[in-house]
Amino acid sequence: MRLTVVGCSGSAPGPDSSASCYLVEHDGFSLLLDLGNGSFGSLLALADPRQVDAVYLSHLHADHCLDVAPFIVWHRYSGQSDRVPVPLYAPMGADRRLALAYGDDGAPIEDVFDTIPVGAGAWTLGPFEVTTARTAHPVECYAVRLSAGGRSLVYTGDTGPSDAVVELARGADVLLAEAAHPDVEGLPPDLHLTGRQAGETAAAAGVGRLLITHVPAWVDAGAQLAAARAVFGAAELARPAAVHEV
Repeated sequence: MRLTVVGCSGSAPGPDSSASCYLVEHDGFSLLLDLGNGSFGSLLALADPRQVDAVYLSHLHADHCLDVAPFIVWHRYSGQSDRVPVPLYAPMGADRRLALAYGDDGAPIEDVFDTIPVGAGAWTLGPFEVTTARTAHPVECYAVRLSAGGRSLVYTGDTGPSDAVVELARGADVLLAEAAHPDVEGLPPDLHLTGRQAGETAAAAGVGRLLITHVPAWVDAGAQLAAARAVFGAAELARPAAVHEV
């Protein structure tokens, strides 16, 4: 299984990275996890959109889904698309929300996407066994575990500390975990992880490796990594265009 970091900036695009987007490939199948602001442009430098077999949106905040709009534009007008609808897995109501974000007065997007509502559960997608769990976040958000070829990758989406996410990540080879909050007093609950909390999640789940992601441009990424490593040594920062073998 191969993970390519398309975009990893938290909460908004940053000067060095677009917002959240990750390409996972195995056995000739390509899956995008999230399509945050600016990520479609970054994707064009790394992969052919025609090769994207499915899209999974953890939730419907802009920094995780807004570049569905340029994905639609490319498929409709570039002349390069084969025009076969791409399966899009997302929380309930995504088709309506994304159609409105595209701006065509909410006209259907079914020519580009076959939208499939998700919740907490398990199913098969291409070569992947997929399991999802509701996270601790203000809107409906689902962390996802992908298993294939005897390996496993877990992506938290956005979450505060969560027993459900720990259980989902139990024994995974790689945990791709958000760490948006600096470790300061007065943080809102059930929103994001600090670097230390991401490390604690990795340690509690017994994962093999931790990739810290979704650090906003105004937060010190090095400090987030150091805080994670203080409780879980096998941690590193996700960086745009980096490729990781899982």
